[in-house]
Amino acid sequence: MRSRFDEQLALLHQELITMGALCERAIALSARALEEGTTERAGEVFEHSAKIERKERDIEALCLRLLLQQQPVAKDLRVISAALKMVTDMERIGDNSGDIAEIVGKGHITPAHDKLQIGEMALATVKMVTESIDAFVKNDVDLAREVIAYDDVVDGHFNRIKKALIEVLRSCDDGEYALDLLMIAKYLERMGDHAVNIAHWVLFSITGKK
Repeated sequence: MRSRFDEQLALLHQELITMGALCERAIALSARALEEGTTERAGEVFEHSAKIERKERDIEALCLRLLLQQQPVAKDLRVISAALKMVTDMERIGDNSGDIAEIVGKGHITPAHDKLQIGEMALATVKMVTESIDAFVKNDVDLAREVIAYDDVVDGHFNRIKKALIEVLRSCDDGEYALDLLMIAKYLERMGDHAVNIAHWVLFSITGKK
């Protein structure tokens, strides 16, 4: 019975890794669409968002089977409960990637526009998402705490971009571009917050405390 349970837990870990990879790819594609200033990659982002939603449902179903059939206790119960919470944040990361692609699709941001280090902010966000999932799979408390601390880096990017865009708005040079880029930066900042949530659930799954 325990061996079967361990097999299903291993499958849960693998499914979370797959979902995390989809999230990483969705963020990368949305950032590339922004950098290119075209709508060509928007469809790919939406496809990944849909895959993330399906994966969320698959993982939820697996977690429910583990809860109903195996009746886990103590740490195993915390792991499954944390996974159920984590996939919600991961699904929202997929949604935010789709939101960015939708904004790029409006056409207000062109290749000629200064992207104000949005690419660096996207890379920092991907790092947080990747390492939060790695922390869960590896049962790594230190890595989870590093993700939480690294949120300051993403917040720093957001604050710098926001200040720069305020100056653009003051000049009234290109208001639609500035507002769209500010929204994109905000979505990336939210993704960082979701990665922090995942890291907190990792801590809970290991220690019983967030």
